[in-house]
Amino acid sequence: MNLSNLKAPKKANRNKKRIGRGMGSGTGKTSGRGHKGQGSRSGSSLMRGFEGGQMPLHRRLPKRGFTNIFRTEYTVVNLDRLAELGEKELTLEKLTNLGLVKRRGELVKVLGNGELKTAVTVHAHKFSKSAQEKIEKAGGKAIVIG
Repeated sequence: MNLSNLKAPKKANRNKKRIGRGMGSGTGKTSGRGHKGQGSRSGSSLMRGFEGGQMPLHRRLPKRGFTNIFRTEYTVVNLDRLAELGEKELTLEKLTNLGLVKRRGELVKVLGNGELKTAVTVHAHKFSKSAQEKIEKAGGKAIVIG
């Protein structure tokens, strides 16, 4: 393959459809708007999901549940991930640099999934009971921030 035998994909070089340019064009007379009705008039713009006056789908479906706007979201880190790192002290900045926490300023909660074999000092906003017990059992410290 070289520049002499390159071809554009099909329909890549088609001209724009010119509307309202005579009957021979295929979109003359009503210009693709049909006869009469709301969509044929000038200035017609319908809201998203409009179904011609029928009750729209987003209103026909039942609404369930509730979203708590005051909910605090925590980034979850498990003990087995911390054990893999092989660090003695883990601060929030270290966790961010290692990629366990995506963005700076996120709240971090440590969960007790996995086992620790070495003593690790972990700084986080929250710890589950099992995580705290396992960290202390291994000889480390669970330090709560803020």
